[in-house]
Amino acid sequence: MFKEQKRNGIMVAERIVSFLPSATELIYELGAQDKLFGVTHECLYPEDAKTKPRVIDTIIDGATMSSPEIDKKTYELMRDGQDIFVLDKSNLINAKPDLILSQTTCEVCAAHTNQVEQAMQILEQKPQLHSVDPHTLEQILDSISVVAKLVGKENEGEQLRDSLKNRIDHIKNQNYTTKPKVLGIEWIKPFFTSGHWVPQMVEFAGGANQISKIGEHSRRLEFNEIKESDPDVIVVMPCGFDTQRTVSEYNEFLKNDLEWNSLRAVTDNRVYCVDANAYFSKPSIRTVTGLDILAKIIHPEMFEQLIVPENSFANVKA
Repeated sequence: MFKEQKRNGIMVAERIVSFLPSATELIYELGAQDKLFGVTHECLYPEDAKTKPRVIDTIIDGATMSSPEIDKKTYELMRDGQDIFVLDKSNLINAKPDLILSQTTCEVCAAHTNQVEQAMQILEQKPQLHSVDPHTLEQILDSISVVAKLVGKENEGEQLRDSLKNRIDHIKNQNYTTKPKVLGIEWIKPFFTSGHWVPQMVEFAGGANQISKIGEHSRRLEFNEIKESDPDVIVVMPCGFDTQRTVSEYNEFLKNDLEWNSLRAVTDNRVYCVDANAYFSKPSIRTVTGLDILAKIIHPEMFEQLIVPENSFANVKA
């Protein structure tokens, strides 16, 4: 039987399995990593997360496939009702979790309902389930408090939440005299909008977000929509790619495209590739660093002294 421990009426987990990279990052930031007994193939940050047993893997090799190949394979799997993610039953059983952290935000980005249902069927002792499903920065902050309580780190959670909120407010409350039109692109071929929390990040960083709306899922995007929106700034942030991979994809599919090169943001050299995997794709605490990155991109003079991680973004020239 699991050791039951309650704090303020809440069952505190002692053995955690994370089906979500952003939840794994949060567990480490809260100092509860010793309770973490299972992670996913995408739980690569911090470095120590790579040493944890994997309970989730994927059948899509994003490291060797191009954007069109990944899109085609994902479409085929979803069309045929097949799972993108695979549950490692042995590692899950060995983990003996009393808490599974999962999500229902995006069935392409991380383990989804099917894997949770499979886990519950496999495990004799049924764990608590908690779905981390933020769609805005405020909801990301709220999720910190909830997860912190579940793992017995309530004080640490509130301190972290307050610290991140202060950083958000610092960017949000600047006196922006101009707000350039900014378009976030989540996938290159085919084009997809950047959804969920990204439009809000753009607005907080002093931009006028184009096409997508706060809290909404990303969707396929036609080139004519990009052209008609006539953005001042374009931020390319393919889901799961770092800056180097994004620049590589940009050079392969967009750099020599005549239609693309007719866009004003391109001719003005205001197109940027970012490390979406670390700072934009996931509802993690590092989205606050993503907000800093956007602020430097959109208002470089105003935020010249703001320090962001090395290689977190790159300006691609026409």
